Amino acid sequence: MAGFTLPANSKVGTGKMTDSAAGASRPGTFRIYRWNPDDGDNPAIDTFVIDLDRCGPMVLDALITIKNEIDPTLTFRRSCREGVCGSCAMNIDGVNTLACTKATAEVKGDVRVYPLPHLPVIKDLVGDMSMFYAQYASVTPWLRAGSPPPEGRERLQSREDRAGLDGLWECVLCACCSTSCPSYWWNGERYLGPAALLQAYRWIADSRDEATGERLDALEDPFRLYRCHTIMNCTKACPKNLNPAKAIAEIKKTMLDRR
Repeated sequence: MAGFTLPANSKVGTGKMTDSAAGASRPGTFRIYRWNPDDGDNPAIDTFVIDLDRCGPMVLDALITIKNEIDPTLTFRRSCREGVCGSCAMNIDGVNTLACTKATAEVKGDVRVYPLPHLPVIKDLVGDMSMFYAQYASVTPWLRAGSPPPEGRERLQSREDRAGLDGLWECVLCACCSTSCPSYWWNGERYLGPAALLQAYRWIADSRDEATGERLDALEDPFRLYRCHTIMNCTKACPKNLNPAKAIAEIKKTMLDRR
């Protein structure tokens, strides 16, 4: 039987332990993935114990408290703190989600925080999103129309047509869905992944767009679209409760309808 082991420089070790919750009535333990490309060391899990009564209720609040009061070298992305920018996406308690909408109280036991899987790690909890954004750009996520708009007016659509975009436009490009998808792990350089395909369908479904044929032609490929095996991890992982798997199925159905 073949044996497989991780490369020596990728094995995760045990990092430092910091307890700043002496006397706290509600201490919370956070085990956080750390890796600095500049020091040459292996990744490690640092442990921080903090007083949960001295910070906000979300995991992001705890991370900010740790960075501000204990370890300023802790690196992560964050911006809006309202679940609309997607910046603070990470793996918390084994699930891809947004740190700003994940309540610490929802986690039983220690809170384990890792970067999103599959992405190359830049530092600590920050993953490299370059390929993800390039795939998003490849679906031309903007309105494409050859005909001129009505003079002095915007392009209108009916209430029914506008309602058809609900569940699509709300995507915040956090990458939680794509990085939870095994098909994306295996074929990330060729399969566009759930997030990009959800965005592709958002424009295919838009009644104002006039490039449906070109959009479908660009997706007609054994890998770009059809590496979706309906595993459904994407829908389960989406912190905005969207359904990328359904959008992908709708693209495939549209492909069949035009044949």
